Amino acid sequence: MEWKSGEIEGVFVVELTRHEDSRGYLIEVFRRDELPAKIEPAMSYLSVTLPGQSRGPHEHRDQTDVFSFTGPGDFRLKLWDNRESSATYGNFSEFVLGETSLATVIIPPGVVHGYKNISKRPAMVLNYPNRLYRGEGKREEVDEIRHEDDPGCPFKL
Repeated sequence: MEWKSGEIEGVFVVELTRHEDSRGYLIEVFRRDELPAKIEPAMSYLSVTLPGQSRGPHEHRDQTDVFSFTGPGDFRLKLWDNRESSATYGNFSEFVLGETSLATVIIPPGVVHGYKNISKRPAMVLNYPNRLYRGEGKREEVDEIRHEDDPGCPFKL
């Protein structure tokens, strides 16, 4: 497959605003009225990634991720539309997000994604997926197709 740069159907990027005052700052990382109608976060988690380290690439069968990149630090986020039924199948997108470009990114199932900390310090991401990790009571299989350990993987961070 030869990937081409372009938008990806179902991926939404919402620019965020940092509201600063003498105490510090506040960022609204997601609002229900700014999410697509069927996106309902089920949990949240915070992930800190060390400089030069990557997470992914992987994809989900059913899960939609709602990542908020707010700093500290910056990431290079790469997305590949791996859904044969999608109008944008074969497209990839790349963003630099975090401290210098605040955004929340909605990534639907079947879109391969991975990010790398491109900062000189630890960087933070928040995620509000629409599924519980390993399901109710953590009794289900993880909804993930991992590509990072496959040496022939076409998805490179």
